[in-house]
Amino acid sequence: MKIKVGVIFGGNSVEHEVSIITAVQAMSFMDTEKYDIIPIYITKDRQWYTGKMLLEMDVYKDFDSLKKYAKQVCLTNINGEFCLQNTKGLFRKTIEKIDIAFPIVHGKGVEDGSLEGYLESIGIPTVGPSILGAALGQDKIVMKQVLDSYKIANPEYTWFYDFEYLENKEEITKRIEKLKYPVIVKPARLGSSVGIKIAKDKQSLDIAIEEAIKYDSKILVEKVIEDLKEVNCAVLGNSEYQETSLIALMKTKNDFLTYEDKYLSGGKKKTGLKGLKSGNMSTSEFDIPAKIDKDLEEEIKDLAKKTFKALDLSGVARIDFLIDNKNKKVYVNEPNTIPGSLSFYLFKPAGKDYKTLLDEMITTAIKKYKEESKKVSSFESNILSTYNGSKGMKGKI
Repeated sequence: MKIKVGVIFGGNSVEHEVSIITAVQAMSFMDTEKYDIIPIYITKDRQWYTGKMLLEMDVYKDFDSLKKYAKQVCLTNINGEFCLQNTKGLFRKTIEKIDIAFPIVHGKGVEDGSLEGYLESIGIPTVGPSILGAALGQDKIVMKQVLDSYKIANPEYTWFYDFEYLENKEEITKRIEKLKYPVIVKPARLGSSVGIKIAKDKQSLDIAIEEAIKYDSKILVEKVIEDLKEVNCAVLGNSEYQETSLIALMKTKNDFLTYEDKYLSGGKKKTGLKGLKSGNMSTSEFDIPAKIDKDLEEEIKDLAKKTFKALDLSGVARIDFLIDNKNKKVYVNEPNTIPGSLSFYLFKPAGKDYKTLLDEMITTAIKKYKEESKKVSSFESNILSTYNGSKGMKGKI
């Protein structure tokens, strides 16, 4: 009997479209002899839909006109079975059942642990990071604080809330200028380089902060490493074991990899159906494997594993690194807990094709679920039986 995999994607996120591309691509590569693929699409207004039509990329070009052919659903646990039920009409009816959830989502509101929290609350086995791992990966500030505690090097930084900047702009600016220009300003909880700008002086700093505040209430400012190489290394596994991919050396004509570099232009590969089948939906240019010396390669792979484990990640995550060529130092830039294309293109040249990678991710999740199921999660005793109304029960306990 095939395992029913519910692939969940979309959501109310600025990376909504990127999630669709990643998910449709992944579903096209899954082993249909082992898995029955159930697409579950979350619209920007947070409505859930299912239907085989959602396997096709062209549907999303005008989904509002075509959604009447899909089924609007909710996911719930009914007597230990995970059911997609209709949300219209007087009575709920189970349309489909799934055995495991495979979230392929990007960005705030879905990838940040929000979706994982819901899935864990109903008890369904889930591919990918834990709630904590997802939250740490999304919040760049807390992530850096965790890395600091593990003594994992990351670029020098400061951070603040939007209201702090609005109330005391001068003090915040002085704190930032201690880093010395140029600095890079980022919304703390977004991805895909959305809302990011380089500031080379006070005037451009104001513009960069105003742009970042459009997207998030927490703002991160880092010292720019001017003479750098940016490299990526993916990790497959969980807290128990980690397997690294090859390393990619990224290329850009800009000061950093922009959204346009990643998805709209900047490279020879193109998105769309051809790009989906090629295995990499990004249009970024890169060299795989990166032409770096062996010692540096081993250092990056070791840091990738340490970061993956420190942040409680699982499934596949891509760790982005900055190499300071002048000072010969490697910094962790950020993790991508559910990366675009699931970083398949970093594993393929080493002999692991996309179908195998997806299979191993699902297998890892099932194994984790079985192990977690053995842990004690509740007690047989019922403390409510001693509850004595308004008199309270604290003394009895």
